[in-house]
Amino acid sequence: MKGPILAAATLAISFGLAAPQSMQAAEDAQAASSILSRISASRIAVISDGDFLARTYGTAELAPQKAGYRDLLTIMSPRSDKIVTGSIPISNSVTSAPEILALSEDGQTAFVTERLGERPEGDNSVSDLPPGRRLFAVDLSDGAALRLSDTVEIEAFPEALSLSPDGESVAVVSNTPEASFVQIVTYRDGRFGRLTRFDLADLEVRGSAPNPRGGVTATNVHWHPSGRFLAVNINTQNRVAFFEVTGADDAPMLRPWGNVVEVGADPFVGRFAPDGRHYLTANWGRNFAAKNLEGRIPQTPSTISVIRLADPAASPQSARHDLRGGAETDLSSEGIAINPDGRLVATVNMRGTAIPPGSARFHRNASVTLLSFDPATGAMTKLADYPFEGSLPEGGAFDDTGDHFLATVFQGHDGAGPEAGPGLEVFRVEKGDRPTLNRLGRVPLPHGAHHVDLAP
Repeated sequence: MKGPILAAATLAISFGLAAPQSMQAAEDAQAASSILSRISASRIAVISDGDFLARTYGTAELAPQKAGYRDLLTIMSPRSDKIVTGSIPISNSVTSAPEILALSEDGQTAFVTERLGERPEGDNSVSDLPPGRRLFAVDLSDGAALRLSDTVEIEAFPEALSLSPDGESVAVVSNTPEASFVQIVTYRDGRFGRLTRFDLADLEVRGSAPNPRGGVTATNVHWHPSGRFLAVNINTQNRVAFFEVTGADDAPMLRPWGNVVEVGADPFVGRFAPDGRHYLTANWGRNFAAKNLEGRIPQTPSTISVIRLADPAASPQSARHDLRGGAETDLSSEGIAINPDGRLVATVNMRGTAIPPGSARFHRNASVTLLSFDPATGAMTKLADYPFEGSLPEGGAFDDTGDHFLATVFQGHDGAGPEAGPGLEVFRVEKGDRPTLNRLGRVPLPHGAHHVDLAP
């Protein structure tokens, strides 16, 4: 890599750190640059929440404003002759699933949505944060000079987004007090176009519970690789619904595609396999009836469910999806990722890092679970858990070759150094008869990193 000293200094400055003032600081920055240079990606995007601390889930108190944390989108371009980086303030919230960020295939645009809005000046409690209502598009074409291209207002409390395979439509799920919505908005030539809303109740996804929306909460939406179908996770009902997208791009319609499938408890996020034959859900397993954080977070491992999808040639009415099984992962998994050839799956597991340190259930280490997957049969086998230090790791992604896996770390523990603070935990994927992960180190990032996406 050309210009290693310049790359290290650029990396440190763009992440909001002081330029290296000591030999150790310079070495740390150089190590991060060296790790990034191995990643097969034209762009790496990371979203960070500046309002929350790891303990906020237990205390409801936001980060002190004097700490100077901000909601940020950070972009790194490791394929250039030096590591080019940049950041831009973009409102976002860690309270959503780690599915609120997506990069276009060409790496020129990032899409972000906000479950909770920007923090009012002087307010210090989670209850002070307003509902999020915006979807953002950020232009990444000018290297480190990131620019907000466009913003569109959507239904309140958006939980997740997904970019269509052709890059011209963004699907978003929102949960307002009255209804859960799937929304599809077009995006062309740097501008959002028509926004179409679909009430899930009108699409035969309903609940009878006395909770808001009848107990329906949608936490994930994902486009099928063909662009013809959408999957929506209803985590409060342990179900996944599938829809066919018809009509013109600027006037889409949704209709149910086959049956709704019951899966494991609390299917927070999900992914279609690259070949489009299966859908995988990461099931966190929370107890939604619990009155406090420790009661809500499970003490048993999370799971993955594998759904074999119906033949796309079948009619929507006769299409039948089947649950094929799955596997255990580790405690409190959030993010899920599938490698490009569809044969490896990883989950990012918080374990007990969200629980206050004084509790017997507190864990200092989180983990990544690596699993093998057979794209033909849907068979899945857990390979191993790989622990690492840090609080609230949520999102994760494989690089373009599947040779590396990246997991976000929201913050470090008190007293932890830069090597265990907020950032990207990077692993080398050692392939073979029984693949393994080999930890390479951590790339420091601003406080609050909670999702990552890569462009080839």
